[in-house]
This record gives sequence, structure tokens and C-alpha cells, in this order.
Amino acid sequence: MDKPGYLDKALSFKERAIDLVSRMTLEEKAAQLRYDAQAVERLGVPRYNWWNEALHGVARAGVATVFPQAIGLAAIFDDEFLQKIADVIATEGRAKYNESSRKDDRDIYKGITFWSPNVNIFRDPRWGRGHETYGEDPYLTSRLGVAFVKGLQGSGKHLKGAACAKHFAVHSGPEDDRHHFDAIASKQDMFETYLPAFEALVKEAKVEAVMGAYNRTNGEPCNGSKTLLKDILRDGWGFDGHVVSDCWAIKDFHEGHGVTKTPTESVALAIKSGCDLNCGNMYLLLLLALKEGLITEEDIDRSAVRLMTTRMRLGMFDDDCEYDSIPYEVNDCKEHNALSLEAARKSMVLLKNDSLLPLDSNKIKNIAVIGPNAASDLALLANYSGTPSESITLLDGIRNRVSPETRVWYALGSHLHMNREEDLALPGDRLKEAVAAAERSDAVVLCLGLDASVEGEQNDQGTVILDAGGDKADLNLPEAQRTLLEAVLETGKPTIVVLVSGSALSIGEAADRAAAIVQCWYPGSRGGQAFAEMLFGDYSPAGRLPVTFYKSTEELPPFADYSMENRTYKFMKQDALYPFGFGLSYTGFEYSKLTCSGSKIKNGDSITVNVDVRNTGNMDSDEVVQVYIKDMKASVRVPHHSLCAFRRIHLKGGEQKTVSFEIDSRAMTIVDEEGRRYVEDGDFTLFVGGSQPDKVSTSLSGKAPLELAFTVG
Repeated sequence: MDKPGYLDKALSFKERAIDLVSRMTLEEKAAQLRYDAQAVERLGVPRYNWWNEALHGVARAGVATVFPQAIGLAAIFDDEFLQKIADVIATEGRAKYNESSRKDDRDIYKGITFWSPNVNIFRDPRWGRGHETYGEDPYLTSRLGVAFVKGLQGSGKHLKGAACAKHFAVHSGPEDDRHHFDAIASKQDMFETYLPAFEALVKEAKVEAVMGAYNRTNGEPCNGSKTLLKDILRDGWGFDGHVVSDCWAIKDFHEGHGVTKTPTESVALAIKSGCDLNCGNMYLLLLLALKEGLITEEDIDRSAVRLMTTRMRLGMFDDDCEYDSIPYEVNDCKEHNALSLEAARKSMVLLKNDSLLPLDSNKIKNIAVIGPNAASDLALLANYSGTPSESITLLDGIRNRVSPETRVWYALGSHLHMNREEDLALPGDRLKEAVAAAERSDAVVLCLGLDASVEGEQNDQGTVILDAGGDKADLNLPEAQRTLLEAVLETGKPTIVVLVSGSALSIGEAADRAAAIVQCWYPGSRGGQAFAEMLFGDYSPAGRLPVTFYKSTEELPPFADYSMENRTYKFMKQDALYPFGFGLSYTGFEYSKLTCSGSKIKNGDSITVNVDVRNTGNMDSDEVVQVYIKDMKASVRVPHHSLCAFRRIHLKGGEQKTVSFEIDSRAMTIVDEEGRRYVEDGDFTLFVGGSQPDKVSTSLSGKAPLELAFTVG
């Protein structure tokens, strides 16, 4: 008997998918458009659950290597390193999938279609899900997102895993309003800020899937938006993968947004607009929508073919997929956890250091480790996390790193967000114990911040406990932690404030009294070890902020205002507390001999830039070389300056390297009020250094970037 076309490897994956779908009944085809796709046993199609997560490791399906949360990975400022991490995540995803499939365990979170990465722009520090992103800058987000997708999907005949760019588009809070909210964004902001990362993932990385956002964008629900899904995504960018709805988002069409009146109308709007896969249960009504004449069988066929093409690309119908042999033993292996530790080391951002750090472990006889995040496993993991086989908290890391003669004084100090730890106790029931520990120490490590129980997605992991749907009302620490901070500082002991969070926090005037401040993000399962090693100088910190740390929310526009006016380092009018791109080191770096390929270049050409970077100290260290561009005479509104290149390098003490960048002509483009992007003749300035060219960065680091002018014409 002849082999059916869908098993013929001589055909393209899409041709095979078309043949397979043609052999299905109408009911069988419709059943493939749900996240919990049903089996078609007579055709050898097993059931498959499309829903899996891999934001910073394979999530929600048991033990896996847990890397730092996405915002921490962004702080590394290293796209090549992130691609390596994503490749490891895909390896573990395949290892788990192969083992599960052999045991016919096809449950949720067991597949190889990963709904990651999140490339929304972290435009407002109040947004609870911001730590799932790569920060506030479209260029940084694009480069990191492309790297992550390439690592996850691999470069073989088949896809190693299928990545998904989410949430398309213009989505960044408020969380409590997402099921009915209309995000209004100008064409200029859309194409200058909100869409570039998605475009890069589609055009450069060939991302296999795109997930729509819950909200409306400029009046259209994102999962039923002709503008987004057809005009921009498919017709404009040439996307040929599949689109998945966010979970239970299609019912928001009639329940929240009011753009349809009935469930079947919502189903019809979604599938006709190009939403192929339903996370939720609305596509159970596909056949009813067909019976009502709201959709056609061709609508179902189109989406079914797209979905089966993805499964073909993943090798699910081949006996020679190069990833089927990945063994379960590589999951959570020693080498992968070593990479997680390295990522945590690279992600730490030193915000302040009054010559206290690094500590000398041989001279510290008593050290106090205080705070609700000192011994917290959850503070390491963030949301969308796997289960680590071992977690090393900040307290664990310090205990393991100090000399045997050093006593570690531990005290909780306060609850994370409530005013007492024990229900029957008076408020502040752990405060005096913390003061006693601090008084007996040579130095205090005060571990404050948030965790995924108070900062995250609406209704996810208990984030409703602060009645903000996972968002923050302001940038302050919870009141109990502010009281603890003040009490510890009052002891007069040298205090290192450690902020464990996924977003910008402000500790107000206390920042002036702390001897050092470290931003740890949610650093993954080995985060405590990485922090302790940095604390005692085993390596020099080199992380950089992928978001602006504002002084307060009072200087920001309303949370629900999606205009980029006065937002992020590009458009903000006030001085930052700690600027985007900022981070200190245990050594110093000197930049010199900045040159470019020409002072006058042709419109549309790229420009090559070279700079010498020297480590002026004795300690080996990474350095993040950053290049910003400023359009000096634009005819439309443009940013103060924009990141256009970066590279993380390693220099031994006293070593010098020449670093080269090719600045693509896209960096010189402007976006006008109609959303058109083009290069306008004129004068430009490049800034090259270890930070952006703002006065706060210069003041905090003591150095201004080098400048170079050129003309486009």
C-alpha cells in the first residue's frame, strides 16, 4: 500500500500537513484547534497539549533547571549567552517530552510548544508581569528575544522546540483591567516602541507562534484584530506560523470588551481574524458557529493546516527526528545547573558601593543576614518556574561561603508584606530580633524586596493578596520592610541592602545611608551562591539595569496611559534614581580611541565603530560596552538617545581590547506620526561607554561615554 502523503518526507512540512488535514473529518479538524488537541487514532495522530511554558526554564512540569527570571537574564546584556541558555531549556524540554511520550503522558506542560518569550515592553514599573520581559528598550528586547527564539528552536531539519512571541500587542498592564481594557497607542508609538521586538522575532528568528494579548489595542481585541493579525503580522511581516489566543481571552470579546454579543460571534471573529489555536474552551463552539453560518469549513481547515505544519516541523510524524534521542538524564544535570549559576552571577547589578564591597571573609567574624527574602525559595524562582532539585537561598549561600570561624546571625525581621509573622502576635513581632542580630555583626546583609506572590500575573500564584492583581501601587517596599530597613540602619552597622524583585523599587532616603545596594532580581535556583560569591569578591559584578529605576510613581504618567511620553530612558523628563544601562563594578574601565568608518555616510548604509576598552584595576571583570545614537536634527519627535549596540566582554586586570560594532542603518531611522520608518538625512552623534549618556549615569559612575559625530546624506 502506498505511503500516505503526510508521512512522505520528500514533501514539505506544509504539504504533509495539508494532506493530513484532508483525511480528517470536520469534527476531527475542529478538535485540533484547541490547546488540548484530541487524538485521531485512525491516522496515527496522538493527543497533544499545546500549553507549555519555558520563560526561564521548563516550567510547571516537575524538576528542571531554573534560570534567573527573564528580567535578570536581560540584565546580563549578552544575546549569545542567552541563546545558549535557551538551547539548554529546549534540550530539557525535549528530554522531558521524550520520556513523557514514551509513557503516554500527554498532559498539560508536557509538550514542546513553549509559550515563551514575553517580548512586551516594560513601559511602567507598576506592571506586575514586567519581570517576565527583557525590559523597557525595544532594541535590547529585540536582540534578546531573537537569541532566545533561535536557541529554543534550534537550527536542525526539525524544530527543537516551538517558541511563541507574546503578548501581541501593546500589553503591559494594568493586570486587573486586561479583560476589558483598550490600550490606545499612536501609530508612532506602535511602530517605534511596541512592535519592533515582535517584528524582529518574526523576520529574523522565524518564531513559530505568536500569542495575542488579552486587551484591545486601538479598539480591536488582540486575538480578533484584523490590523494586528492580518495586516501587520501576516501581510506586513510575512509570518507563516500559527497564532494562539491567550488563555480564555476569546470569551472576553463578549464578556469584557463587548465587541460581540454571543460566544459563537466571538469564535467567528477570532478564527476569521487569524487566531488558529484556542487556549480556553471557546473553540468547542466551532461547529456551532459553522452551523450558524458565521464561519466556513475553510476557516477551520486553514488553522488546522497551520497547526499540523508546526507539529510536522517538530518531527512528531517522523521516525528520524534528530531530537528524539535526547535522554531524560540531561534534564536538571550538573552542567545545566552550572550554567544557571553562571547566569545568576552575570545578572547581579551593583547599584551602590561605598567601598564596603567586596567583603573579606577572613576579617568578618560576625555577619547578620536579615529579611523576609534571606531564606526564601520563592524569591529565587519568580513565576512560570520549574521545580529545582536544589535551591540555594541567599542565607544558604552566605553560610556556605563565610570562613568556619564566622558566625552568621539570621533573623527574619518582618513578613514580606504583612505587619506580623505570627497571627496572634503584635505588629512587628520579628523586628527586635533583627536589631539584636544587627548589633552583634560586623556587617549586615538586609534581604528585602518582593516575590511572585505579590508581583506577577493577575490571579497567578496568589498575587491577589495585595488586591492589586499582581501590579504594584507604587515603588515603595511594603510598610513592614520599610520599618525593618529603618531599624537596621539605625544600628549604625555597615549595611548591604539586597533587593530581590523583578522590577524597580525605591528605598528613598535610606539609599543614602546604606553602604551598598545590590539588585538580585529573581536569580534562579543557584541565586544564593551567586550572590555570596559576589559579596566576598570571588567575581566582579557586571549586570546592567534593563529598566529605569524611577524615584517614585508620582513623576510617571497614569498607569493606563499607553503614550510613551515621559516614559523610559528614551522619553523621561526627570532624572532617574538609577538609569537604564547602569551598573557598578569592583574595578574600573577606560575607553579610548573611538573611531568610525567615516564621518559622512550614504543614506541606508551602516557604519563601523571601534573603541579600545581597558580594565584599569587589578581584578578580572566583565564589562558591558554600550552604544547609543542620537538624531540631532530630526523633523519629528525622537528619543533623547537610543541603545543601538551592546557587547559583554571579559577583561583581565590591566588588559585592553578593541571592540568593534557595525551600526545598522535601522538605528538611524525615525518613525513619523503615521508609523512610517525611514532614514532622514542629517547629523547624528554616537555615545560609547559603560552606560548611557545621561547626567545621572555620569554622576554615579564618575565617567561620561565617548562621543563621535557623523552625517547621513
